[in-house]
Amino acid sequence: MEPFSFASSDTLDYPVSIRIINLEGGEAPLKFSTLLEHAELRHIGSNQSSHSDLYITVQVWAGSKPLTVPVQTAYKSFRNERRWNEWLTLPVTYATLPQNSHLAITIWDLSPTGGRGTQGRAIPFGGTTLPLFDRDNQLHKGRQKCHVYRHRQADGNDDSKTPAILPRKRGKSRMLEDREAEELDRMEKLFKKHEMGEIPRVDWLDQLVFRGFERRGMQSAKSSLKTAQTDASQGSRDANSLPEPSSFLLNVELPRFDFPVVFADLEYPRPPVSSLQHLSSSQSNMILKPPPEVQLGPGINAIDDDEGYGGRLIRVYDPEVAARDNPAESKHRRLVRSQHRNGILDRDLKPNAKVRDELNMIMSYSPTHTLSPEEKDLVWKFRHHLTRNKKALTKFAKSVNWQDQSESRQAVQILGKWTDIDVDDALELLGPTFDNSAVRAFAVERLRKADDEELLLYLLQLVQALKYEHISPQPGHEVTQDSSLARFLISRAASSFTLGNYFWWYVMVECDDKSQDQGPDNQAIYGKVAYDFMTELVKEPDGEDTRKTLRRQAEWIAILSKISGEIKESNESIARRTERVKHFLADPKNELVTIDPPLPLPLDPSVEIIGVVPEDTVVFKSSLHPIKVSFKTTSGRKYPILFKTGDDLRQDQLVIQIIALMDELLQKENLDLKLSPYKILATSTNAGLSQFVHSMSLQGIASKFRNNPAHAYLKQNNPDSHGPLGLRKETLDTFVKSCAGYCVITYILGVGDRHLDNLLLAPDGHFFHADFGYILGRDPKPFAPAMKLSKEMVDCMGGAGSEHYRQFKQYCSLAYSALRKNSNLVLNLFSLMANANIPDIKLEPDKAALKVKERFHLELSEEDAIRHLERIMDDNLNALVPVVIDKLHELVQAFRA
Repeated sequence: MEPFSFASSDTLDYPVSIRIINLEGGEAPLKFSTLLEHAELRHIGSNQSSHSDLYITVQVWAGSKPLTVPVQTAYKSFRNERRWNEWLTLPVTYATLPQNSHLAITIWDLSPTGGRGTQGRAIPFGGTTLPLFDRDNQLHKGRQKCHVYRHRQADGNDDSKTPAILPRKRGKSRMLEDREAEELDRMEKLFKKHEMGEIPRVDWLDQLVFRGFERRGMQSAKSSLKTAQTDASQGSRDANSLPEPSSFLLNVELPRFDFPVVFADLEYPRPPVSSLQHLSSSQSNMILKPPPEVQLGPGINAIDDDEGYGGRLIRVYDPEVAARDNPAESKHRRLVRSQHRNGILDRDLKPNAKVRDELNMIMSYSPTHTLSPEEKDLVWKFRHHLTRNKKALTKFAKSVNWQDQSESRQAVQILGKWTDIDVDDALELLGPTFDNSAVRAFAVERLRKADDEELLLYLLQLVQALKYEHISPQPGHEVTQDSSLARFLISRAASSFTLGNYFWWYVMVECDDKSQDQGPDNQAIYGKVAYDFMTELVKEPDGEDTRKTLRRQAEWIAILSKISGEIKESNESIARRTERVKHFLADPKNELVTIDPPLPLPLDPSVEIIGVVPEDTVVFKSSLHPIKVSFKTTSGRKYPILFKTGDDLRQDQLVIQIIALMDELLQKENLDLKLSPYKILATSTNAGLSQFVHSMSLQGIASKFRNNPAHAYLKQNNPDSHGPLGLRKETLDTFVKSCAGYCVITYILGVGDRHLDNLLLAPDGHFFHADFGYILGRDPKPFAPAMKLSKEMVDCMGGAGSEHYRQFKQYCSLAYSALRKNSNLVLNLFSLMANANIPDIKLEPDKAALKVKERFHLELSEEDAIRHLERIMDDNLNALVPVVIDKLHELVQAFRA
């Protein structure tokens, strides 16, 4: 057999479309006597003119039922011919079409007096029903001539009374017509090859062929029309013949595809797995198991079955096969737990040495680890013994079947006897994994013991955790009654202005997020939280003043947003934009020259601004044109900020918050790495503030100083002939420590798109990173290094063989080791941000924490992990790709400039 290339209809994700070309044919005008007898016929458009206005509707039918709404042609005025030449697209794709799909095409005339089949002012001129698949189950394509049944609406039924294609009758004239149709079809295939370039173009010859084909087509249409009329006259004499066809033919065109499209039924996804018992979301075994692989024995699945059974093995889908758990194992666990549920001896049950080791191994698991059924049973069995272990609570909560009322009731009683847990475990209990209100309330009680400074470190994640509370978005419900976490946050934010400032702006950003990922319910929940916060704020002694301050902050942000948006949209030069901003800020009408009373800065409430310094304004040359604005503060110093519109700063805000948290964790280990977590605050989903730190990029430094640029820059600002490498000792020490801190932290967070333009160096030696548009291992550049350790950084330390570089590696090892001890806290923070609509997290929300966990390498011992980190640094230092990337970036930026 010759190979036959085709496509199946279930893979054709393309909307059904049809081109209405023209209506050809005619009929004798009605006699005047008929018009006199039937006055309603005088007002029908087609009875007044042979080229009256008509419109066409097309609708997909299947199984004698409509599948779509009708689609209508646009209005068109006809002069000599009723020609629409218009493509109509129907709201259904070929992939979802049944085999018995039809196109019900109705031509509508206008009649103010009505008549049979009237719809409003429209009356059927004629109808025709065109099947989409032929007898060979192939999709119809190309031009089609459809017989129009006068004064009838297309019915669209499977046994349609208005078929577009009539069966051919035998006879001499029919044989000639068939030959003519075959010739026309052959010519159309050649035209298709000509369009695809398979036949060379010859302009003068092509014109002759096209004109000849046109004449031949018109002659064929006339002959087919005469034949149809003859058939009609014969059919009128034969009572058993087909319904009388009209003398009108509707020319339509269906899309052409490169290969024949054969009908294939769309395979819908399997139905949801039924389960007798709905497990809680806190159960880690809720993930469906993959369907089992069926291993067929010899000869069972063979085409030639000689044993007489015939055919292939038919697999029947059984939802219970892919159930969440094996019913036998589930029954076994219920029996095991029934023995250790209310027994008197359970309280005094002690593990032996072997079991103690197993329990210690379970307690060491990271928050993202899934407990096996056997491990859950073991934790449940020794639950009373584990109440003295603060690390065991989260594992115990994962081991409880919270849908079992008896088990849930006893678990809640045991929670009250548990020893105090750490903050990282409390944050894990507030995540999406746990939905039991008693468990979440227990975690909130632990957070009450944290002071404001500690709470501020996790406030961003705690605001996100409100999404996992049982808060009803329906009006009339107060969140303070539904959620213990909401009550706690509102109470603490109302009693502390700093907490209240950040809490208010975090909630406002969530209210501003109108993306499809969040939905209206999310906005309603946070709107309720904001309302309850304002209600609680009034009850405080200075609550009214705090409300006014927050309102003034919003007005201040709105003023800056106005000028920033105008500058971004204007097509002026940078100098002209800067002058416009300065003039705007200096205008007393905008109330920025003097701010009285002093306004706490939303970015840093500890700073109170009293006015703007217009002459210090700078508009940066980039696509979004951020504005640098300096404000006078009550302390007498200037506080420069960057204001940007058109960019979502929530990802940068998250990274800076994690860096600030890691700085606190390192300092608790007596390791001060001179980090500079400058402040960032997103004020909406497309605007925000950022603290401006006086610094210079390594790219700018390299263009200014040729040899060892970072060292030359620091030496210019901090010279000391008696110090190491000609620098002040404190400056070089700050540089080495900050390089080590940022190298480790950006490696753990998977910060990408690192180049010399976003590596910054302050005059006092503080090194830091900026622009966190790519995190969690994403990078727009191929073969990007896992850690950014540039040659300029190492040269400033004295080279790879210097003592300062050895100290740098030692600081990296100490920082990595200290952060690995606190990995659970970092992983829980990222788990709480799973639904925060942050770009690099929402790509794979369930894997965000896992990507961070991979960088911690918790499966390795401390020595092996440090050795792995050193290998990464050595490979990056000796690699050529980072150098090439930096050079390419420099060339691209120079070209853009």
